[in-house]
Amino acid sequence: MNNILTKSGKISVVFACFLLLVVSASAQLSLRKALDFDGDNKADYSVFRPANNIWYINRSGGGSTFQQFGSSNTDYQTPGDFDGDGKGDISVWRDTDGVWYRLNSSNNAFSAVQFGITGDEPVARDYDGDGKTDQAVVRRSNGAMTWYVLRSTNGQLQAAQFGLATDYTAPGDYDGDLKFDYAVQRPGTNPTDQAIFYILQTQTNTLASIAWGFSNDLVVPGDYDGDGKTDVAVVREGANSSAGLSWFIRQSGSNGSLRAASFGVTGTDLSAQNDYDGDGKTDIAVWRDTNGFFYVLRSTDSGLTSAQWGAPNDFPIASYDTH
Repeated sequence: MNNILTKSGKISVVFACFLLLVVSASAQLSLRKALDFDGDNKADYSVFRPANNIWYINRSGGGSTFQQFGSSNTDYQTPGDFDGDGKGDISVWRDTDGVWYRLNSSNNAFSAVQFGITGDEPVARDYDGDGKTDQAVVRRSNGAMTWYVLRSTNGQLQAAQFGLATDYTAPGDYDGDLKFDYAVQRPGTNPTDQAIFYILQTQTNTLASIAWGFSNDLVVPGDYDGDGKTDVAVVREGANSSAGLSWFIRQSGSNGSLRAASFGVTGTDLSAQNDYDGDGKTDIAVWRDTNGFFYVLRSTDSGLTSAQWGAPNDFPIASYDTH
């Protein structure tokens, strides 16, 4: 389950391969828009193919888009609604020059903005709450993590030191105020030690700490219970490649109650959680590398949806938000 910027042993593998509507539902809507390329309020199945640098998008509203954009050798896929039209824009961040390249869905115009340097990690989200994705990076140096955000409201730089260099990024709208919060998952010394999530809540400017999952669990943020707040959530890989994936979700709308689910296979599946059925809740989902299928556990009725989209060695765009 080699997601972009996941745990230490997997970072180098994925880096080499890809380098790659209502206020109450704000947390989910912001994440969904990044993958909703046709504006029908449902995330679209989409993959990036390193062999030819093409984005393949299966629009849930009908039709498909094949767009060559970016380079598998230098770029991270960074989808988001940068132009604020309610649709996801095709976007990448290039590690070699620190430039964000994108195609605006509103007018198909090409944009290139230099923001960041080699070695940064792109963490584009809507941090200022204006409905547009902000270009943002995290920089690890001198044992600390610094967040740099280019605010779309006024074009001003916002910089904040938050987290340790050894933490994993986990941004989300955990307090439901329409703005993404700086957040990290802090691992312990050993893989199965308790991990701690630290969240700087923008609504109150207070720090929250939540013990959740193991240190080697993968962060899979989303609003799984539909209360308008990002839930702390992780996926745990099994002991071998044929073992199942275990999802552990702390439901913010139920006083932090646990939702656990076994869904996916450790050796073949990449996490692809998002709102595919358009009900305002994140669906547990994976994409299987061996057959190019998306498997979605629908939040509407707990039923299974399977859809073939992609081919072996592709990268599901929805996995950009897993760390």
